[in-house]
This record gives sequence, structure tokens and C-alpha cells, in this order.
Amino acid sequence: MKKTQFYILFLGLLCGLPTLAQNDTINVLNEVFLTDTKLKDFSTGQQVTVLNDSVLKKNGALLTSALNFNTNIYFKENGLGMVSSPSFRGTTASQTAVLWNGININSQFNGQTDFNTLNAAGYDNISVRGGGGSVVYGTGAIGGTVHLNTNLDFSGKTKQNIFLQYGSFNTLDARYKIKTSGKKWSLSVALARNSSDNDYEWPVEGRINENGEFYNNNLNIGLAYRLNSKNTLKFYSEVFDGERHFSLIRPSETRTKYRDLNTRNLLEWVSEFGDFISVARLAHLDENYRYYDNIASENYSFGEAKTLIGKYDLKYSVSKTLEFNTVLTNTYTDGEGSGIEENTRNIFSAALLMKHKPFQKFQYELGIRKEATNNYESPLLFSAGMNYEFTDFYSFKMNVSRNFRIPTYNDLYWAGAGNLDLTPETSNQVELGNHFKYQNLTFSLTGYYIQIDDMIRWLPSESNVWRPRNEERVETYGLEILAGWQKQLSKDHQISTSGTYAYTVSENMNTGYQLIYVPFHKTTGAFTYSFKNLNLDYQLLYNGEVFTRSDNNSRYNIDSYLVSNLGLSYDFGKNNTYKLGTRILNIFDEEYQGVEDRWMPGRNFNIYLNLNF
Repeated sequence: MKKTQFYILFLGLLCGLPTLAQNDTINVLNEVFLTDTKLKDFSTGQQVTVLNDSVLKKNGALLTSALNFNTNIYFKENGLGMVSSPSFRGTTASQTAVLWNGININSQFNGQTDFNTLNAAGYDNISVRGGGGSVVYGTGAIGGTVHLNTNLDFSGKTKQNIFLQYGSFNTLDARYKIKTSGKKWSLSVALARNSSDNDYEWPVEGRINENGEFYNNNLNIGLAYRLNSKNTLKFYSEVFDGERHFSLIRPSETRTKYRDLNTRNLLEWVSEFGDFISVARLAHLDENYRYYDNIASENYSFGEAKTLIGKYDLKYSVSKTLEFNTVLTNTYTDGEGSGIEENTRNIFSAALLMKHKPFQKFQYELGIRKEATNNYESPLLFSAGMNYEFTDFYSFKMNVSRNFRIPTYNDLYWAGAGNLDLTPETSNQVELGNHFKYQNLTFSLTGYYIQIDDMIRWLPSESNVWRPRNEERVETYGLEILAGWQKQLSKDHQISTSGTYAYTVSENMNTGYQLIYVPFHKTTGAFTYSFKNLNLDYQLLYNGEVFTRSDNNSRYNIDSYLVSNLGLSYDFGKNNTYKLGTRILNIFDEEYQGVEDRWMPGRNFNIYLNLNF
């Protein structure tokens, strides 16, 4: 099996390295990023990957699957559908910021986003930007940012989509989306239901994944109305309701479950006057969870945080080649929970951005940001990026930045352990990117270095009580390769291939050890062949072994693994608007785990129907 895996991995590397989304580069996204203009305007010197709807439907409903098989982000997943946390460029889960239509939605309690509480069906495209972004997006944007966008247009067209998928372990994935608009209004509605008994066999004799069932429901709404030619109102809303029974490591353990109910609402007013574009935003985020440490009991621990965000964005175009942008943000949070008494905090931030294109082949940007709050002392943040197109074939990018992550509610206010003297984690980083494009081939090679100071860790105190401290210094560095190629061989034949590769070193500078759950190597690959109405696609995911102990004791390492998926589909109906397909997941029945003693499924199957109207 290991030799077979090697040949498959080698084939994937020969086919090319990054996701199908690489065909959508940042240079062609004027129509895409209607709700997150900062991603389009201020990513000079950084790599942006876009996962469109067709890519998302080749993976599971939850966002972990799509990002795991199509990007360089590594995921630590406690079993299929369970808690899933990312490591982007060797950083921790709380150092990856998630933006919903431009608003940071990382948890106020632990600073992270559980990617298995995000249903990919709710968004029109998902974008991934590597490297720091705190000047624009605030706390947590150290390793990179993930952007969840809803697109609204005024095309006057109506489009509907129904996607139904059923598979092993009684797994259901049902999605419905409608987008309709007139000359002055636009509406987008997306509904999704995902559920599974999740009772797959473990590679341990007589064991199955016990107490692993889950379900989640998701509703996304986008609405826009043109008041006149200069003013537009937009409203976005999302509701996520989910329940997971956490899988047991041993049958004797008590069965537990966890409930999430998260709502997000955003009102936006866009106004254009002369050389100015004004965007005023008001967002309300409500984060709720309940943890039942015994399903048989009604007792639970909980957390609830309500966040109100006011944001004002003013862009001034001095000329076609020079623009300035100011962003003022005020964030007020009121949170409480089991172990956390009710506390509030208010954060004001101001950012100034500039973008300049002094001549056709060269552009650069500069940015600074400062926050003010009574809860901690905030550093001055900065960023600078440039892009030079030497030829139509080759361009060079560079970006340097200072970024940060603020202490969370758990860090500051946990009863008997919170530390009000904590300071934000800070990072200084630089990345250099080489980007090539020749006919149907795209290829990029990016190197980066990140130094993180004052990393917050929970450590035992003299009284043997665990408390958070600014203890660690970490440096991460590595290389990322992205590539893609596609070719129309003839009228009836089309072929495309893509993939990613990441080499990552993430070391504790005090000990010299690699951080736990950060693989040195990760590779993804995809191959698609179409003949008339018949489509064949193949995916692979390789993760190198990871340490699970801070002293890098190899005895407890999780082995490397290679997982492959194979899909076959047929397009039918007028203009091929319907698709019927089947997928075999983990076709070689790889025995693997993402977290110690948390096994993932072996070979399994699904069938799906995709209807467009």
C-alpha cells in the first residue's frame, strides 16, 4: 500500500501543484468580491486563492473538507464532523482569521473558528489569503485569512440550484439556493441541511465510531436595494444551528454532545460622491454554545457573546493610479458563560491605507493600524506590499507586515484563572512570491518567514492552577507552491490538473522543537477529464507525520497519510443544466487519524444530483 501511495502522490506532483481555484486569480475578481472590496484592493504582494461553487461541491458540506483538499491549510480534525481547527503557515488555530462578508467572526471565547460549524453551501465563493492581514482585518490575521462571501448583482436574472447528496453512514447533504434581481434590487437565499449517523468502522477490531452523529442547518440571506444611482443599501444575515455528539475514544466513556446556535447580521450603506466611496456598516454577531457532559442529563455548561460592530470605510481616489482609504471600527462585546462572569469590552481602531501604481507594471501599497481599549495595550501595526510585472510571463511580489492577536474572553476573564495583565501576541513577517503564467499554465513559488512574540499559553502556576501567560516565542518559515493547467484538447475533450505543496517549519524558539500538529509536508492534487457530457475527477491529500508531544517524542507521532477521492458524473438536460454523479471517498481505504485516537472513515461512497434552473 505504501508503494502505491507513493506512485499516486508522485503522479499528483507531476500533474501540477494547486487548486482549480488558481484559474481565478486576484486580477480577475472585480465581479467576484462585491462584499469584500479590501480583499481585492489591498492584497498587493500576497497570494489569494478562490474556491468557486463547482470546486466546493466536489467536497463535503462542511468547510473543513473543501479547504483541506484544495489549499495549503492543515486541519486538526477530531474525527469526521467533529471539532476542526486550522494551522495556516505553521501558526495556531486562533491565528487564522475568518471573515464573513468582511467582518471578523472568530470566537470571542477562544479566538478560533471551528471549520466544521461552517457550511460551504451558504457562500458564493470562499477565498483564502496567505500571510498577515491585521492592518485590514484585525485580530488573528497572522497565518492567513479565510473569506466567506455572498455576491449580489442587478442583472435582472433569476437562477436556482438544488443539490442533493446521500452517502455512507446515512449521510445527507441537501442545498437550495436562489438568486434573483431587478434593476434596483437583488436577493440571494441559501438553505442547507447536513446530517450523518457517522457510525463508520474504525481500524480497530470490533469498533465503530460511537456517539459521532451530527446535524446542522444553515440559512444565508443577502439583500440589496439601490436607493438611487449613488446610494445602495445591503443586508446580510446568517443562522447556523447544529448539534454534534462527540465521538468516544473508549466505549466506557460518558456520552457527550455540543450545540451551536450562531447568528450574524450586517447592514451596509454604500455611497458614491465624486472621487469618494463611503461604506458604513453595522453588524451584530450572536455566539451561543451549550456543552452537555452527559447526554442523559439536562445539565450543561454554556457560553454566550453578543458583539456589535460599527465600521466606517472612506475611499478617496486622487487619480486613476493613487488612492487612500481610512477605516474606523468600533467593536463592543458583552459575553458570559460557565466559568466566565459577565464582562464587556470596547475596542476602537483606526487604519490608514494607500495604494499607488506609479507606472503600468509596478504597484505598491502601505498601511498602518492602531487600536485603543482599556483591556490591553495594543501595538502599532503596519503593512507594505508590492508587485512588479517583469514580463507577461513573470511577476514578483513582496509583502512585509506586523500583525497581532488579542487575548480572548477565556484568557482574560476565566474565573480564578483569567489574567488581566496579558498583552496581545505580535508577529513580524515577510514573504516573497514568484508568479509565472504561460498560456494555460500558472505556477507560483512563495517563501515566507514569521516571528511571533508573546504567544499566550495556559501553564500551571505556583499554586498548581493553570493560567494564561505571554510565554512563547515562535518562528515559522517555509515554501508554498501553487500551480494549475488546463487544456481544451478538442471539441469533446477537456483536461485540467492542479495542486498545492507546502513545506512548513514552525519552531518554539525557547526549545527548538517543532510545534505539535504542524506537518513539515502537505500536498493536494486534482485531475479532471471531460468527454462530451461525461466527467471524471480525482483528488488527493497527503499530510506528513506530525508531533503530538511538545518535546517531539517520536513515539507518539501520528503517521503520514495519503487519501484519494474519485468521482464520476454525467451532464444532461437542456444546456447540460443537470448533473448526476457518484463519488468514492478514500478509495484505497487508508487507515488514518487527524488527532491521536480519533480515526477517520475508510472507503465510503455517495451519489448526488445537481439541478440548475
